[in-house]
Amino acid sequence: MTAIEGRTALVTGASSGIGAATARALAGAGANVVLASRRGDDLDIGGALARSCDIRDPGQLERLVAAAVERFGGLDIVVANAGVGAYSDFLDLDPEHLEEMVDINVKGTLYTVRATLPRLLESDAADLVVVASIAGQRGPEGEAVYAATKFAQVGFMRALDHELWHRGVRCSTLCPGGVETEFAMGRGRTPEDPDLPGFMRPEEVADAVLHALTRPRTHRMLEASLLPMAEDSLG
Repeated sequence: MTAIEGRTALVTGASSGIGAATARALAGAGANVVLASRRGDDLDIGGALARSCDIRDPGQLERLVAAAVERFGGLDIVVANAGVGAYSDFLDLDPEHLEEMVDINVKGTLYTVRATLPRLLESDAADLVVVASIAGQRGPEGEAVYAATKFAQVGFMRALDHELWHRGVRCSTLCPGGVETEFAMGRGRTPEDPDLPGFMRPEEVADAVLHALTRPRTHRMLEASLLPMAEDSLG
């Protein structure tokens, strides 16, 4: 039996990209998976609980958690992955994109944790993983607002670990660099981007999520940066 088999895991942003890859990896490792996304896609994972869920709405998250507990009896793992991005110089950024990034990346993460943490505290092997970004550690040019939201996630998790480590909840933050997905396409990123072929695959980030989750319970992985070999570390 693996460290994940039989545990119940909730993944946000689960319908595509890193979220979908993580959901499939968790299911493959024997977890009961709860999939939250705007589309409500079950990814053809047998036995999955999938719901359309806007993480900007605390009520929708609370109802999803209640459904997960009713179906599977509890909650052990949360992967807060949902996020949006838009890249441009700060003064050129569409105000709607600014609001959306703050609402989803920051508030949505806080709402996700607030809705799920009471159930994680009931688990005897709880893990909270936030998929942030290298932008939350480095602050790249042309990504000021996106970076601000990712720095917020990183800081939130650093502080939350101080609250939760002695209560048995492990807090891990993953900060990937470029990943070949549809993320931010048409919002500062295009399919013709010459850097895309050198980016990581979503499955590689999902593998890092599972690495954090399968560490022995004697320790926890606090924060990890993942960069493709084709990408500069930005200092």
